[in-house]
Amino acid sequence: MPLKLQHDEIPTLNLTSMIDVLFLLIIFFMVATKFDEMERNVQVAVPEVAQAGEDVPPKQPLVVSVLPDGHLELDGTSVSPQELTSRLTGARTPLTEPTVVIHGDAKCPFQYVAEALGACRQAGISELGITVRIASSGATTR
Repeated sequence: MPLKLQHDEIPTLNLTSMIDVLFLLIIFFMVATKFDEMERNVQVAVPEVAQAGEDVPPKQPLVVSVLPDGHLELDGTSVSPQELTSRLTGARTPLTEPTVVIHGDAKCPFQYVAEALGACRQAGISELGITVRIASSGATTR
């Protein structure tokens, strides 16, 4: 029985759309470069000021630690709730407000953390954060 040999056509790749996209990208970059040149050639007299303010890096957040027995620490220094309020009030300036992060011990009653939050509120702090740890999938906490 004679076998028919079938010759498949070699698949061809139509490059027309790819060439169109390439030309569009070239035109886009050529036009964008012209706009950049035009912007650099605009002569503008920038106004001057006598003083621009302090050139200081952003401050790290203040850390309030609530220990299991209810004692408070501000950046490692033991403070009372009244001292915490006064120090946070002193840390505020008319232009900047400090960020406060509260580290509450997992074993302390929430009342102690609430007192630290109240001290921050009395000081007028609105940038507050409370740190937590994500529990592992197998552990349950009570």
